[in-house]
Amino acid sequence: MQASKPEVIESVFQYISMWKVLSGDRPGADLSDQPGLSMCWAHSEFPFWNAIFVTDTLADSKILVSRLREAADYMRARRHSGLVYICEDHLGNTAQQDLDAIIANARLEFVMDIFGMAGEMLPFDATLLESPLTFRRVSDEAALQTYGEINAEGYGFSLEAGREGLAGSRFWKSTAYSFIGYEDGKPVSTAAAIVNGGRIYLALVATRPHAQRKGYGLATVRHALQQAWQATGLTRAVLHASPAGLPVYLRAGFHRTTRFLTYRPAN
Repeated sequence: MQASKPEVIESVFQYISMWKVLSGDRPGADLSDQPGLSMCWAHSEFPFWNAIFVTDTLADSKILVSRLREAADYMRARRHSGLVYICEDHLGNTAQQDLDAIIANARLEFVMDIFGMAGEMLPFDATLLESPLTFRRVSDEAALQTYGEINAEGYGFSLEAGREGLAGSRFWKSTAYSFIGYEDGKPVSTAAAIVNGGRIYLALVATRPHAQRKGYGLATVRHALQQAWQATGLTRAVLHASPAGLPVYLRAGFHRTTRFLTYRPAN
């Protein structure tokens, strides 16, 4: 098995270390590590905050069998749903060939691909920052709750899950560069830029369904990244994208670095 490329290493590190922070922002989160698995489980109604990362480089299918059985057992014992993540570039040839059978044996089901992405597009040219939206940084609980609701709507979660996932957080109101985009005074889009390990990490990007396909997601992403760059001088940004978000981030100047396969317990 070939050594991991630097950008793959970067993507895995950023994902796990960032999720330790974001899941750990919730009271009572499990941030434990054990051989081959890293827990970032917030016991939250907001599914994104419940994650298990497989950390091994998996040349041996037997190791993958063991890791996924442990992950599946852990998730089944929890009240709220979540996902287990496997970096595709950490799978050796044998593990890749046996993956479908291993997943079925662990009684897991595929959810979606998540794409590691990175770029050094900062700062943006002023013409790229022009937008019909007005942007305001999240600074109080009311705005934070709106931020959570927009993400819940954008990703198809319940509004309560969106509110619970951020409620009472100081992190999203002070540490993260969290912005809401307003169309004619109404909140429609979100994006947050977070300093993590010498990078700007982009998180919780969403647009309300009725306001999608207007370029608002891209505009909000650019604004949040630009604000973080102005505050820190960092020029490299990273994120992990759903298939739906991938085209937006490509237009923003990101490129793909790796892919994560995600699974949940099958019914």
